Amino acid sequence: MDQDAHESIRAGEHNRRAWDALVARRQRFTTPAKDQDIANAPLIAAGDAWLDGGVAGRRLLCLAAGGGRQSAFYAAAGADVTVVDISSEMLALDRHVAAERGLAIRAIQASMDDLSALGAGEFDLVIQPVSTCYVPDVTRVYREVARVTRIGGIYISQHKQPASLQADVRPATRGYELVEPYYRRGPLPPVVGSPHREEGTAEFLHRWEELVGELCRGGFVIEDLLEPVHAEAKAAPGTFAHRSRYVAPYVRIKARRVAPSQNATTRPRSEQTGIWTPEQRA
Repeated sequence: MDQDAHESIRAGEHNRRAWDALVARRQRFTTPAKDQDIANAPLIAAGDAWLDGGVAGRRLLCLAAGGGRQSAFYAAAGADVTVVDISSEMLALDRHVAAERGLAIRAIQASMDDLSALGAGEFDLVIQPVSTCYVPDVTRVYREVARVTRIGGIYISQHKQPASLQADVRPATRGYELVEPYYRRGPLPPVVGSPHREEGTAEFLHRWEELVGELCRGGFVIEDLLEPVHAEAKAAPGTFAHRSRYVAPYVRIKARRVAPSQNATTRPRSEQTGIWTPEQRA
């Protein structure tokens, strides 16, 4: 087993324990879906342009999305839902909500970068909330998602933006300073009381080339990209909304699975563009 695989396993075990602990503390992302969200799910899903007409009757994977929110919402909207999460306690919330509301939800405990329990081309849709920050290598995640998504299927993912993971949580005189290097290996330093990161977890910064480039090289074409707005003009300094005025915390990407011959970026990088770059001088 190579060093990267060892690092992935260590991070997975650390974050499994961390999220189990966050469930015990009832952290904000461990709260199941509300009654109103469930009631409105069919209408909301049908009106989401990124879902190409809704989710009813479609095979949908909620990836790294335990907690009783995503799975319940999409199951209530009529999807055939599978939820995968590394935390058994997060999945317990999904199972509880499913039983309580009479929803059919398949729950599988696994890491997002090892979906060997799932079949090739099994899903029409893959929905992944913010979670790739918990694995050291996003390429492994994209490779697994590509394998389980049918050709033509949709992959909607949300990620923490690199600059948000670089920036300090406390404002300086002229804004929020970048205190972490962009090019780095290994987990970010631990945090306490940060509204931008989850305390106790191991998080990794992924560069734009990795978040976007590896997605394309992994078998997808990007159809849309959004930066959800969390900024508020009158927010107090140091708050989540105030910092979001300086750096967007998240990016949301819609990508479609394509056949290998359709994806030009499966060619070697040196053959992907005719544009000269400094690295070509060698």
